Amino acid sequence: MKKAIDVLTLGDLCVDLILFGSDITPEFGQKEKLIDDYSLEMGGSCSIFACQAAKLGLHTALIGSVGDDAFGELIRDTLVDAGVDGKYIKTDSSVKTGISTALSKSDDRAILTYNGTINAVMRSDISDEIIPLVRHLHIGSFYLMTQLQPDYPDIIKEFKRHGATVSLDTNWDPEEKWDGGIWDILPYIDVFLPNENEAMAFAGENNVEAAIKKLSEQVPVLVVKTGKSGAVACSGGEIYRAGSLPVAVVDTIGAGDSFDAGFIYGYLSGKTIEECLEIGCICGSLSTRKSGGEKGQPRLNEVENYLHR
Repeated sequence: MKKAIDVLTLGDLCVDLILFGSDITPEFGQKEKLIDDYSLEMGGSCSIFACQAAKLGLHTALIGSVGDDAFGELIRDTLVDAGVDGKYIKTDSSVKTGISTALSKSDDRAILTYNGTINAVMRSDISDEIIPLVRHLHIGSFYLMTQLQPDYPDIIKEFKRHGATVSLDTNWDPEEKWDGGIWDILPYIDVFLPNENEAMAFAGENNVEAAIKKLSEQVPVLVVKTGKSGAVACSGGEIYRAGSLPVAVVDTIGAGDSFDAGFIYGYLSGKTIEECLEIGCICGSLSTRKSGGEKGQPRLNEVENYLHR
């Protein structure tokens, strides 16, 4: 039976204030520096993922909270405009909308985050009614959404009991402990999507190849994002690679999340691992051509144009 929701994600809802410049390292001592530009965008790993998944034609829903403020309105409007089902997003006047301030160079960034609504989702927000409707659950921002960590084993088992597949992109662990229960849920994950630095940290290895070998034993499909060089996947003992597209990069915020959505689109569409990697790299690459994580994202027809080249 066809399910009503192709992809559900649990939202780390926030905005990104992005400061651009070649010399953006702040200094104390009341020193003032001038930046080249700034941008205020919807942020959040899961929010960006949801927008890209919806733009590829997947019926995508997000469970989350925003504050009763202008930032919350920006987030809700951006998600709905991208095609995300917004009926499960609530407004909570008791909490401020989360915000990340990113100091962004063309090839790197530093981020300061106020959690607020990022960590607002609780197990009780996931109703028993929605679980049977979902084909695929995507988990992101594992280390920021700490309220859910103790409940993830039961949450994942319940979704899988109703036939859903599950993907995971933890993002960076601010405490750099690389646990929080992650090893308890990895056996239930269908697609694990770390970047190369995260993969090495999880595996306790100092090179990507060794990390891939170790982590690929834990999950059916391991996908490691390797920045400018693209991505590597391991499934069934086979290694697959795809390169990124040549793009004039504005900023890289959310590129990995757009990649995730492209890969999962391919995965749910029955594509080969090679095709999933290629779609992921197209989405991740094109997302960097505009500021923020959402504005540069391609829709399905543009992705197909790149696939047919």
